[in-house]
Amino acid sequence: MRLTAKHPLPSFTAWIAALAASSSLHAADAIAWPDNYQSRLQVQALVQTINANILASTSATLTLEKWCADHAMSATPKVTAHLLRGVTKTASAEQRARLQVAADTPIRYRRVQLYCGGHLLSEADNWYVPERLTPAMNRLLDETDTPFGKAVLPLAPYRRTLAASTLWSPLPDKWETGQVPLPAAQATALDLPSALFEHTAVLYTSAHLPFSEVRETYQRGLLDFPPPPAR
Repeated sequence: MRLTAKHPLPSFTAWIAALAASSSLHAADAIAWPDNYQSRLQVQALVQTINANILASTSATLTLEKWCADHAMSATPKVTAHLLRGVTKTASAEQRARLQVAADTPIRYRRVQLYCGGHLLSEADNWYVPERLTPAMNRLLDETDTPFGKAVLPLAPYRRTLAASTLWSPLPDKWETGQVPLPAAQATALDLPSALFEHTAVLYTSAHLPFSEVRETYQRGLLDFPPPPAR
C-alpha cells in the first residue's frame, strides 16, 4: 500500500524519531564523574568548598546562585524555589526558644527545593515568624515560589549555624594518613548519593532579632558540571 500525506504512520514515525533524538541529547548532556582517585579528590575539594562558602555567607540562596554562575550550570544562573505545598511540620519547643517567641505565637512552615536550571541544589525546611516579616514578604512566601533568602533580603539578614554535618565523602576517613586503603578505580561513573551535607541555622534581622530557623540538605546537583580536564 502506498502511503499518502494523509496517512497517520509518517507523523507517528516522525514523533518516534524526535523522541529518540531528544533522549540521545539528554543522555549526552548527563554529567558523569569518573570513579578514580583524582576524580574523588576533586569532588572532595568541591564539596568542601561550597560547604565552607555557605557556612561563611549571610545568604545560602545567593551563595548557590554564584556557584551556579561560576560553574556555568545554566544559561540563566538564577536560583528558583519549587514550593512543596501541603507539607506541614510543627515547630518544637526548642525551636520556639531559639526564635524567642511564646508558645502561642504563630510560626509558619515552608518546604522548598532550590533549583538552578534543571539542577536540584538543595532541599530546605523553614520555620519562620510571619509577624517579624513585612506584609509584602509574607505575600511572596505564601503566594509564590520565591526563595526564602531572596524574599527577606530587605531585612539585611545574617545567619548563625546551629549544626553542620557531612552526609557523604568520596574518600574514606583518614585517607590522607595512608593507613586506610583508597577505593579502587572503576570503569563506571562515580556513584554520587542524593544528599551531600546538611546545615541547620537561625536567621536574624540586622537588629539581631531571630525570625527563621532553616534546615538545608544539599544535593548532588551541586556537582552537575563537567569534571576538570585530566592533567
